[in-house]
Amino acid sequence: MAQNLTHLRFPLPFLIICLYISSTAGKAQNFYPFFKVDTDGTIHRYQAAKFVPPSYNPETGVQSKDVTILPEQNVSARLYLPKISGKNQKFPLLIYIHGGGFCTGSASSPMYDSYLHKLTAESNAVAVSIDYRLAPEHPIPACYDDSWAVMKWVEQGTEPWLKEHADFSRVFLAGDSAGANIAHNMMDRASEESHFLPSIVGMILVDPYFGNDKPDTLWTYLCPKTTGIYDPRFNPAAHPRLLSKLNCSKILVCTAGKDFLRDRAWTYYETLKKSGWKGEVGIKEIEGEDHVFHLYNQTSEKAKVLMKSVVDFLVYDDSSQQVNLGFKVSEFSTSLIIFAFNLFCICTYKSS
Repeated sequence: MAQNLTHLRFPLPFLIICLYISSTAGKAQNFYPFFKVDTDGTIHRYQAAKFVPPSYNPETGVQSKDVTILPEQNVSARLYLPKISGKNQKFPLLIYIHGGGFCTGSASSPMYDSYLHKLTAESNAVAVSIDYRLAPEHPIPACYDDSWAVMKWVEQGTEPWLKEHADFSRVFLAGDSAGANIAHNMMDRASEESHFLPSIVGMILVDPYFGNDKPDTLWTYLCPKTTGIYDPRFNPAAHPRLLSKLNCSKILVCTAGKDFLRDRAWTYYETLKKSGWKGEVGIKEIEGEDHVFHLYNQTSEKAKVLMKSVVDFLVYDDSSQQVNLGFKVSEFSTSLIIFAFNLFCICTYKSS
């Protein structure tokens, strides 16, 4: 049984860096700022969930609606459709998975609904935002199983918006924080099934919640059957052979300079590069910002910079990889051009 501690008035932070965990056998367990558990198993959440209904935005032309996928398990998705200018107009298909430490958040929360509206409008993509069951009431792997069920439903292509306007040759996975973790695991699972391979073009991982070689008490509590700190679901960088088999052509990893998960994002990026994976991977770091800052202040200049990187990744085709992925490559290329120009000037000066 879960209860909400609604007397606490503060914005729900997804910043796992703020996580204070106390766990003592026979005593209540506290996973602040997410929830606490009484000795009798009663779960108290620190803030009540907030929801907004699907809507139509007359300024952008984006409309949304909710679709129930698995009624018995309360698994659903919120679909977003960009402005339509033609009857048979097709758009890239984005499957998005929200974050929240596997235990908070919703596709219909004001924050995620606002972000997906903006992302749909700017990228001109049909978006499917997954609502999965939350831990600890539904321990991991429920979030993975639910997300996979939605992906299988998407693949059927029978939903009218998807059937009429989704380009199934341009499918992308994306997520933030724990949602980025789930997105990676969905890509890993899809790579094992041949019918998914041709359609998933790329994946975007924003501030991914991955593990390292240190124990993570929250993950251990939410995933009782975990194999430990090297569980491939939580610490994919410990398994480069599995990373090498990801079957998409490009991946974008995004992180923030003050995010305590920053180093783990970089480890994932570096390990993927060295794994023998054949695709193109890039990393975008926003300096001076913290975990999922772009969700809390969606109109800030740095949030707009991150949004542009995500949109460029979705919009440009493979021939434009350096625009989409080459954040470090482009910096190197710029330096190389400057060096070559200076060398040319020196040689010209000496010859004269």
